Amino acid sequence: MRNTKSDLSILFLGKNNDAHCEKALKFIANNFKNISCYLGEWGESLPEGAVYWEGDYILSYLSRWIVPEYLLKRARKSAINFHPAPPDYPGIGCNNFALYEEANEYGVTCHYMLPKVDTGEIIAAKRFPIFLTDDISSLLTRTYDFQLTLFYEIVGKIINREKLPLSNEKWLRKPFTRGEFNELFNISLDMDSAEIKKRIRATYYAPYKPLVKIGGYEFELKIKK
Repeated sequence: MRNTKSDLSILFLGKNNDAHCEKALKFIANNFKNISCYLGEWGESLPEGAVYWEGDYILSYLSRWIVPEYLLKRARKSAINFHPAPPDYPGIGCNNFALYEEANEYGVTCHYMLPKVDTGEIIAAKRFPIFLTDDISSLLTRTYDFQLTLFYEIVGKIINREKLPLSNEKWLRKPFTRGEFNELFNISLDMDSAEIKKRIRATYYAPYKPLVKIGGYEFELKIKK
């Protein structure tokens, strides 16, 4: 049984001010001696310290950055991403599209990173049901819990220097784009009621709300409960 921290060097990229990300980082700090950690938000540039990093593993956990190819190549062992969606939903806005498509289940994925987002070989995936009562908030809550569990399992193998598994699962479609994600938020009055309800369920999550289009004008949708 190990009683000392691993000497493997880790670059941890995560999301700023996120409780699950902080738990993942604490787990890393408790088990590795050499850690470089950077947390950020959408639109921020990759920090200079990360740009020049070189070491054993890159661990991307809810990271807001697309890791460039030159940096991926500096990971001597591998670069791994923990994706908050199953292989059915690569790219951005995954939970939104799952609710919009009225999927019966959702999940999380751990995979090797390639320059193109969410295309690398899948290490492992976990799945769980989506309920008719689910909205973005409730689905994200379970997603992040499952993702953290998967993180503990995979990083635990790295700590113990075990060979990582390779799943038989494959990505089932091309990654959703930012344009597709943004379009999902648009609601116009010429849509039928079923389509409008699907879009509201899939996008209504403060502070991000759908836009109702009337003529040449746009209005933020507000729902009274």
